[in-house]
Amino acid sequence: MMALWVLIAIIAILVFTAVSVYNRIINYENRYENAWSQIDVQLKKRNDLIPNLVETVKGYAGHEEKIFTQVSDARARMIQGGSVSEQADAANMMTGALKSLFAVSEAYPDLKANENFKVLQEELSAVENKIAYARQFYNDSVLNYNNAVETFPGVLFAGPMGKGQQVYLEIPETEKDAPSVSFGNSQPVNVDQMSSKAIKENS
Repeated sequence: MMALWVLIAIIAILVFTAVSVYNRIINYENRYENAWSQIDVQLKKRNDLIPNLVETVKGYAGHEEKIFTQVSDARARMIQGGSVSEQADAANMMTGALKSLFAVSEAYPDLKANENFKVLQEELSAVENKIAYARQFYNDSVLNYNNAVETFPGVLFAGPMGKGQQVYLEIPETEKDAPSVSFGNSQPVNVDQMSSKAIKENS
């Protein structure tokens, strides 16, 4: 009889452990997916600012067709959506296009003094700061998730659950020199850049 109770106790412990580990992995997975959704929201807000920004710049530098095409193409890719990797590619492309756009504005004092342009810059910089914060939250969430699926006992359940390691969002060393957006005497605000090379989706 004692052996039976011991067996029941062992089974109960195993079931409790399995349920706990399963819930822990799912909880962390939901967190990093929610973190990405926050990034996505900010990317869409940035995307909504682009048409007015482009039209304002065109009023002073209408001949810069190459840059406008780059911005338009990046925006179209963002609207198309797709996987996290594809969206990050588009976000990366847009950041590069905006870098060129702001570089052009430096050659047009009247454009820099335009009130609408200043407002758009301020709104854009606020969005970029939120993207940077959301990216950090995403990375923290991925860290917790990776720890859950790579350490014992989670590692025993991750495979059967179809869960694998997620890769952090990082800024490549060659791309860390993001555009600076300056507002009068205020300090420049860096426009952060995400790299799709640092994104991997495992299902």
